[in-house]
Amino acid sequence: MKSCEKWFSSQCISGYLKQFTGFVLATLFVISVNANASTASSSAHQKVFSEDDFPSATQCAGCHKKIYNEWSSSSHAYAGLSPMFHKFEQAINSLAPTIDNFCVRCHQGVGAVLGEDRATNTWDRSRLSREGVTCISCHRVKTAYGKANGERRIEPGSIFEPVYGNTDAKPLQQVIADKDYFKVATEKGEKGKKIHKKAIKMEQLNKSEMCMSCHQVAVNLGIKLEVVWDQYRSSPAHAEGVSCQDCHMGKVPGVKSGYEKAPVAVINGKEIEPQRDHHNHSFYGPGYSIAHPGLFPQHPEGERWTVQEWLAFDYRAGWGTEDFEAKVEEDLISVKFPEVWEDASDREDARAIVEENQAKNKARLEQRRQVMENGSHIDGPFLESTPTVGKPLSLHFVVKNKNDGHNIPSGSLGAQPELWLNVALIDSEGRYVWESGYVDSHGDMADLHSLDVRAGKLKADEQLFNLQTKFLTTNVKGTDREMYLPVNFDIDQLPMLRPAAQPVSVMNHPPLVRMESRSIPPRGERKANYTIPASAFSKPGTYKLSVRMRSRAEPIYFMKFVGATIEMEQAMNEWMLDIHPYSVEFEVGKGE
Repeated sequence: MKSCEKWFSSQCISGYLKQFTGFVLATLFVISVNANASTASSSAHQKVFSEDDFPSATQCAGCHKKIYNEWSSSSHAYAGLSPMFHKFEQAINSLAPTIDNFCVRCHQGVGAVLGEDRATNTWDRSRLSREGVTCISCHRVKTAYGKANGERRIEPGSIFEPVYGNTDAKPLQQVIADKDYFKVATEKGEKGKKIHKKAIKMEQLNKSEMCMSCHQVAVNLGIKLEVVWDQYRSSPAHAEGVSCQDCHMGKVPGVKSGYEKAPVAVINGKEIEPQRDHHNHSFYGPGYSIAHPGLFPQHPEGERWTVQEWLAFDYRAGWGTEDFEAKVEEDLISVKFPEVWEDASDREDARAIVEENQAKNKARLEQRRQVMENGSHIDGPFLESTPTVGKPLSLHFVVKNKNDGHNIPSGSLGAQPELWLNVALIDSEGRYVWESGYVDSHGDMADLHSLDVRAGKLKADEQLFNLQTKFLTTNVKGTDREMYLPVNFDIDQLPMLRPAAQPVSVMNHPPLVRMESRSIPPRGERKANYTIPASAFSKPGTYKLSVRMRSRAEPIYFMKFVGATIEMEQAMNEWMLDIHPYSVEFEVGKGE
């Protein structure tokens, strides 16, 4: 189109509108064609594969109940159900549609193989998708992967087809040789417990490399959202031959301590290889669930109700408890129940599942505590002067990473795991007179991303000791801006995440964005420096200084950004963990 002498002339605007309209129509046509092609491709996948080709964890539980129970509350079992994952995954795809099904390849690997669209509602997905990283995600993989960036082929096949383990499974051969005694079935039509008829040794399964393809991941810009393998590869643990499994599947959470002895399977009450090394499938780590406790942990009896039906069950109101149901029976309270929950016996059955799952979540909380406390340590306080009335006091703590294998915090840096110190001073009269690491009205630490700090409702915590990783993006003026997503909102109102023109390895980071890591490397330590103002020491006497390290999976401001519900925010704060809490007392003198 010819250039316009006057940029805002009506002819110029009309011309551009026509050109833009043509572009939009053409784009919509391409999107429509691609969508139809995608749907056709999805249908083709579903014709080739079905859920019958991929055994569920509940099928494996028949012989491997101990392993199933451990896995059922793990982060692996949570990967496909996590409401925060789905909110984040949808938000990042809205910003960068070319990412498409990248995230679900790990979080819902079987669903990806089945051809499920990444935007499918959780309740419309297959049960196997909702199992996340399920049994066959590792035990139906026969290829030794390296840095495959979220790629792993799961071998299809019914329950009878071979699985891959870390031994040649001679005891399994003995079971099959005496099928009548063990009452097992290895073919369709046979009576007995259905089992796989062969186990093949997979050399990589008990090595750290097995974890790499999902725990070392870069997105399309080249930004690494998972960096555990890079950290592990340069760690003392790697140099000493300690594997991920040694610490995350052993007897003691987070510490190489050998393995518990337990049967590899129990078939019709008969223990198979009872003194086998047992790898704990809880996969110890700091993650936790914020899903409805009827949906997670994974519970075979929970399948009695759909996802949507569970979401309508108000467990917080006490539905199904003895006290609540007695009040309903006596007309002391009136509740309009959804149709599916009108029957009191159904509510009571559901409550039993909820309480069992809540108990598992509490056990998981204790595992998280052990992992974090076994892998870290706080020393201090180290006072740098004599505490005196009317004078400021400088002091520091030393935070140590006792972990041999990776930084603290580690894991998915794109999901921003939080780890910070909370230090508070109480004067001789029991009043809080100073604090760092405090939180705002939403539960966020008071850094520059706090909604209350940004709104001017709360003073920023200038002495905050925070180990959370952020991203730095280059804004229009050429300076760096700290962000919680590697997305340059300053340059583009509608960001387009384009891959770099040159290899990322040339610059060691993608253009206009890089990682700002504050984590502590293995066996490393860092000082947390504080200066308590003179105004805090108004009277002589015994003062108490309390410290704790706080751990949370997600910041609330980020949850709000991706559209999380209030229920999700509440659960995120409820399961926040306090690590190494302790207090020390010291005397504050009058001075001269």
